[in-house]
Amino acid sequence: MADGRSGRRTSGNVRRSGGSRSNNSEAFEWVKSFGIAVLLFFAIRTFIIQAYTIPSGSMENTLLIGDYLMANNAIFGAYIPFTSIQAPAIRDPVHGDVVVFRPTYNVPVIDVVKRVIGTPGDTIEMRDRVVYRNGDRLDEPYTEPTYGPDKPIQRYGPDGYDWHLRALTGDVDPTTYAPTRDTWGPLVVPAGHYMLLGDNRDQSLDSRYMGFIPRDVIRGKALFIYYSIDPEVSRPFPRFLTAVRWGRIGSLIR
Repeated sequence: MADGRSGRRTSGNVRRSGGSRSNNSEAFEWVKSFGIAVLLFFAIRTFIIQAYTIPSGSMENTLLIGDYLMANNAIFGAYIPFTSIQAPAIRDPVHGDVVVFRPTYNVPVIDVVKRVIGTPGDTIEMRDRVVYRNGDRLDEPYTEPTYGPDKPIQRYGPDGYDWHLRALTGDVDPTTYAPTRDTWGPLVVPAGHYMLLGDNRDQSLDSRYMGFIPRDVIRGKALFIYYSIDPEVSRPFPRFLTAVRWGRIGSLIR
């Protein structure tokens, strides 16, 4: 009788021990799955696509204040988090790309969106708001059509044109060169750099003022708008739903 009772107690202990192992195994699998999901999230966010917001009107009407966009980070070579190491790029930016970059002239440092107008070796100039690339007039239907009177660019200062003098073509006399917002150049884009302009040429702090943009600060190619809210319009609560620009959601960025 004692052996039987002992056997039954032993059998019960084995079952409880098995349940504990099963629970531990399930907990481990849950933690592992959660960890993999977190790693995938950061990998996708870092190396494939990332979300950005539009805080200014420099790219109107292509992008509006309150637009939220997705950008492809992999195409130009994503940076490994917390390092200066860049993954191999699929390709370099080309003329017409709308790109996200991180300029050093902004304090604090923020990501900026502009359009690639000139690539390394290109000669770019603007005459009365018309841009010429290597002598050919550009068709730019994406630019903001309304504009104000032209304004001169000051030579000195953080957004002056003094740097233009080093990039002018040889047929321009630097002593008589007097660029304005709408007429400047021709300038030759140096190796490893790009000329980036905003589509709203009246309200864009871009390469006309800040100089050519190094390739290594260009981070991604803008893809599409995934959310858009009008920050100016008055709408009832909740504004994140009632002030949405529904017609812009899903729009491809060209």
